[in-house]
Amino acid sequence: MAARDESGFLERCAELRRLAFSFSDPLIVHHYDADGVSSGALVAGAFLDEGKKFRRECIKKLDDAAIDRFAGEREVIFVDLGGGNRRVDELKDVLIIDHHQTEGIGKPQANPMLHGLDGGNELSAAGTAYCVFRKRPDLAIVGAVGDMQHPLTGMNRWVLSEGEKSGDVLVEKDLSFYGRYCRPLVSFLAFCDDPFIPGISYREDKAQELLAELGIGLEKRPQDAGGRKQGLRVYADLDDDEKRRLVSALAKILIGGNRMRGLNELIGESYVFPKRQRDETFEANEFSTLLNACGRHSRPEIGVRVCLGDAGAQEEARKLLALHRRSLRDGMGFASNHVQDFGAFYFLDGRGIIDEGIVGVVCGMALSQAWEKPIIGAALGENGTIKISGRSPRGLVEHGMNLSELMKSACIASGGVGGGHNVAAGASIPDGRINEFLLSAGEYVRGRRK
Repeated sequence: MAARDESGFLERCAELRRLAFSFSDPLIVHHYDADGVSSGALVAGAFLDEGKKFRRECIKKLDDAAIDRFAGEREVIFVDLGGGNRRVDELKDVLIIDHHQTEGIGKPQANPMLHGLDGGNELSAAGTAYCVFRKRPDLAIVGAVGDMQHPLTGMNRWVLSEGEKSGDVLVEKDLSFYGRYCRPLVSFLAFCDDPFIPGISYREDKAQELLAELGIGLEKRPQDAGGRKQGLRVYADLDDDEKRRLVSALAKILIGGNRMRGLNELIGESYVFPKRQRDETFEANEFSTLLNACGRHSRPEIGVRVCLGDAGAQEEARKLLALHRRSLRDGMGFASNHVQDFGAFYFLDGRGIIDEGIVGVVCGMALSQAWEKPIIGAALGENGTIKISGRSPRGLVEHGMNLSELMKSACIASGGVGGGHNVAAGASIPDGRINEFLLSAGEYVRGRRK
């Protein structure tokens, strides 16, 4: 990696901003996960703010077929894509806004990896897009959280400070559970396992009992809803005393269960967006999950519209979120009994069971940071392909594991295309070539252990 150069990176971003706005009618091509949708929306929003023409397309992978399809385009801006496929140099006028590992690309590119900044940990594609256009820092934070870069460090921290200055982002220290603003209290407690709460996690009945013991009501009170009593309360509805009682009770459970690590993870930093409504777009983790639901269930345009403030897209996004949660629940149910130990790595064969859009998410949920090897998952892809996704414990990455390199190396043996980050990466390989891929992946992992 190049020497760390934050000022040089920001200068490069300013240069790409000028180049981007010199385009007359570019096609903005972005990825379909939370970071891809938020970064694509950020770039599209910048063009809208300037009153400039553009077109936009979301894709799952930038493979040879996609490159061939874009050959007729005069101007293309790749977002969360492009840095890993040298064939982009065959296209006409191209700009790349990416954060993945990259080399040998001749087209203009804003990428933290080229300036000694770790795109896997400290700046997402949405963060890079913010550095280019200096617009919508809330979307940059959503992309970072959606790309598993929480807690924010490095350049993400700089983006956060910019968002705080503009009033678009507010940092909160509170319970680290998912769903403080959108999940009813019982579900909020029962379906959070990071940290795992003995006797409460995955036990709705016990979660309800705990709330009753603490005297915390489940129904909204008039003061929770601006004078109107309606629906179930969420954690954000609790007053300070109720929050203290709940946090204290959870801490006692963790201490009693000798889960001191979980105790340290109970309270964490989260990021909220005061200029947005108090719904699924108000908090970064919840917002990123909503965007993942849209993208991974083939409706990324809904997510882009939500990012840009289209209230009409919100209800459709909620339906996709409900579908996403069901799919993840089913995927995790399958994974709990079907993760196999292949020696060099764990393997989850989800072909025909887990959708290609969520196999990486399921692998990430199944991953234990205590593992000493990565997990690789497989699902049926499009057009006779197999989708591969990998996740690695961060401790393993610190000792040299690089899943992007693993994917690229194994794709040489299997005739596929792959890449990503050191901690999370993916590939697409031809059907019938999975054995070659897995054998090569095993050789890579064993080589790293020497």
